[in-house]
Amino acid sequence: MTSHGNIKISVLLAMTVFLLLSMHISAQEWSRIERLNGYWKFSIGDDPDWSLTDFDDSNWEDIRVPSSWENEGYHGYNGYAWYRKSFMIDDDINSSTIYLQLGYIDDVDEVYLNGQMIGSSGSFPPDFNTAYNAFRKYPIPASKLSISGKNVIAVRVYDTHLAGGIVSGDIGLYVKEYELQPDYSLEGEWKFHINDDKEWASPEFDDSEWTTINVPGLWEPQGYKDYNGFAWYRITFDVNRSLSDEKLVLLLGKIDDIDEAYLNGELIGATGNMYDDPFFISFSSEYSESRGYFIPQELLNSGTNVLAVRVYDGYIGGGIYEGPIGLITQSKYKKYWNSQKRKNLWEIIFGD
Repeated sequence: MTSHGNIKISVLLAMTVFLLLSMHISAQEWSRIERLNGYWKFSIGDDPDWSLTDFDDSNWEDIRVPSSWENEGYHGYNGYAWYRKSFMIDDDINSSTIYLQLGYIDDVDEVYLNGQMIGSSGSFPPDFNTAYNAFRKYPIPASKLSISGKNVIAVRVYDTHLAGGIVSGDIGLYVKEYELQPDYSLEGEWKFHINDDKEWASPEFDDSEWTTINVPGLWEPQGYKDYNGFAWYRITFDVNRSLSDEKLVLLLGKIDDIDEAYLNGELIGATGNMYDDPFFISFSSEYSESRGYFIPQELLNSGTNVLAVRVYDGYIGGGIYEGPIGLITQSKYKKYWNSQKRKNLWEIIFGD
């Protein structure tokens, strides 16, 4: 065989190995830590007390999830119903945010963990809006889970016609293993206020009267249902000594719809075109973009820092809804995105 032929075979073998490795990484991106397929407690009707952790559901029916409730003996039923599931979780979870995946629900849902709403899709009557074709994946701060204790998921569902309920999907708790991981996490409780005032970017502003909100997570299920417009997030943090001499990037995950980020009063990044008058604001796919803003090294204090994020949402879900959230070194950040470019180039040339 000619040397040209040997080179060609070597290249093809290398490509094959790279493709298999890429497929493996893609398949392992999400890791399930708790399987929730199987039998749940179920009742038709509607009562807010059914969301509570200590509610006694022992007299409820057992129903298989995922499956339409019509296929589980409730043929022809349209209206409200609730699902409940108890589970335990190990104490070795090292992810700050876990995702509850509920697949597809027909038509509308609200989801509660240990009595607190963590997500919703669609709108209940009287302003009904179906979300039957929306894939449900709701972030859960690890602080909201009872580690090595009982946890209760309660799902309120409304269906108008045809199939109803938690109809399909691989139901469970997941962590994302191969996403960009911050060196210093900023996930958790932030200060939050709706409306708009540029003075809220100032590190001297007193936000003690603001409410708290979990980040990441849409603001609708956290007390701001149906709100569209401006809102601000603020958090105060101290940089780890190990990072004080590093060049850093601020990771803000994904935000619905557009944003501006201020560190210690200075604008360090924005996605979308923000205007003070919402009449001039337009947006398209900004909600799906991952935010990474390079931080001028001289701007970060060795002590206390204040991060303020101005957000405008114009339609349906709003806010900082998906991680990762935190600080990462520029070297790790650039290395990650260079690997993504190589992976995308491979997919363009050779397909998925």
